[in-house]
Amino acid sequence: MQREGCRMSGGPEPPAMITLEDLDSMTEDPGADSAYNSNGSLEEEPMEDEQQERLLTYWQSVGRGHQVDVPEDMAEPIQQLTRNNRQQERETVPFLLLNRKEKCGEVLYEKRQYGKAKWACVKMQEEQYEQSICLGFMKIMKYICEQNSSGVYLGMTIPIVTVVHTNESQTELTRSVTVAYYLPAELQGMPPQPSDSDIIIEEWPPTVVYTRGFSGVTNEESIMREISLLAELLESPELCLQDTFIMAGYTNPAAANRQNEIWFLQRS
Repeated sequence: MQREGCRMSGGPEPPAMITLEDLDSMTEDPGADSAYNSNGSLEEEPMEDEQQERLLTYWQSVGRGHQVDVPEDMAEPIQQLTRNNRQQERETVPFLLLNRKEKCGEVLYEKRQYGKAKWACVKMQEEQYEQSICLGFMKIMKYICEQNSSGVYLGMTIPIVTVVHTNESQTELTRSVTVAYYLPAELQGMPPQPSDSDIIIEEWPPTVVYTRGFSGVTNEESIMREISLLAELLESPELCLQDTFIMAGYTNPAAANRQNEIWFLQRS
């Protein structure tokens, strides 16, 4: 989901953490991973290890701005996801639209039905929210990029979601988060098992969610604000869980046109 981007801190903005759109820009940028130089002329294709080193260095440089270390063993998954990352190839988690509340042409929120599905989940509890999201997403990346029982690239799906929890007084988020990746439809019947024991394949039951889209940086403050805004818009927010919410990320949180959603989960 956060992921699936990882810029989560407020204040002065450091370099953007690696996100799906960062991967787009690197595959679309002639200097990133192609046989063309900055002038558009054809030149010799870089060696495999040189490509990996360049990509890893890029990830490490932006990771340092968020107090996240990107280890050497991320080089191959980074390269593979970069090569395979195309927006038109991303599978969207299917849902049924049940209702949409609008005002003056603006969508206030939607009510959706998500079906039973399998997700690859990793629980994180780092000191900072952004660290949990970034480290969790890197684990998910490895699973997607062949570090699974099938040894194949699984394909990217959106949104990458993050399950968050509030404290008893509902004034702040707890440190415990779950980063989750929806298994592509063709793998739902028999998901490849993760090589990383921290990743668990979970079957989530059918769920009705109330969702509101928003733009901007996703951090503890903005998430709490969006929770409050959606609670005010709903006629009966008490029908939803009061301490568990989902952040859904569709695009790069550092981009000018960021696409995020906050989900409220209807009680079963």
